[in-house]
Amino acid sequence: MSLRDLIRDEMVASMSPSERLAAMHSARLYFQRPDEPGFLVSETEGGPVVPVFTSCEALGLFAGPCGWASTTVADLVDLLPEGVRALVDPLGPRTFVLDAEALKATDTQGERNGGA
Repeated sequence: MSLRDLIRDEMVASMSPSERLAAMHSARLYFQRPDEPGFLVSETEGGPVVPVFTSCEALGLFAGPCGWASTTVADLVDLLPEGVRALVDPLGPRTFVLDAEALKATDTQGERNGGA
């Protein structure tokens, strides 16, 4: 783990949940671009997921040379089909599932409470 990773992890750990959510919404994610508009959805035991990556390099390690696209987490939440979740960095040490429906619910609750 690099010093940069350690500092970033420490900063994230000290953020409030709303600060982490705000930071996450502006993060850029990369994904393999299919031939047709949309996402490459994989069926898993836990339901349908789209593999997304925090860097082009991570996408390349997963998919090899491929067409790609990128978007922010905020836009991804709006673009994912209903019931489809994003699997972030599937080959990385910190893989996690990004549940768009849960993020949408959090956004809606924040708006009702006068948040962003």
